[in-house]
Formats: sequence, structure tokens, C-alpha cells
Amino acid sequence: MIQLTRLNGTSFRVNAELIETVEACPDTVLSLATGNRIVVREKVDEVVARVIEYRKKVNSEKPAPNPIAGFERRQAS
Repeated sequence: MIQLTRLNGTSFRVNAELIETVEACPDTVLSLATGNRIVVREKVDEVVARVIEYRKKVNSEKPAPNPIAGFERRQAS
């Protein structure tokens, strides 16, 4: 989840995985997969940066699986 600010100044958290689009018109509007639209104070670039940081953190907590583990070639004798 990332923390953002509504136009009235209240802080809230939104699930970054649900964000489909971020538009500047002129306020920043988030369109979510749920169909909801949220207007926030942060600029588009700031929202994108927060989503990137969130994804870096989430994806770095687990090591990437090795897709060929157990299928290594054996040397012929």
C-alpha cells in the first residue's frame, strides 16, 4: 500500500496493485481496478515513484525462483 493525500488534506493508503491509470487533469486522478476514481494532491510523477518504490520493496523480499532448478544438465561419463 502507498500513502497519498486527498484534496481536503486527509491522508490515506491505497493498494498500489489496484491502480490502473494515473491522470493529470489538472488534479491527479487515480482510476482503480474496482471502478473507483480518487483525486489526490500528489503529482503524477510522485504517485508513480511511490508505486515503483512499493513494488521494489515487495518484490525484493523474496528471492526470485530459479525456473530451471532441478533440470540442470548432467555431464556424460
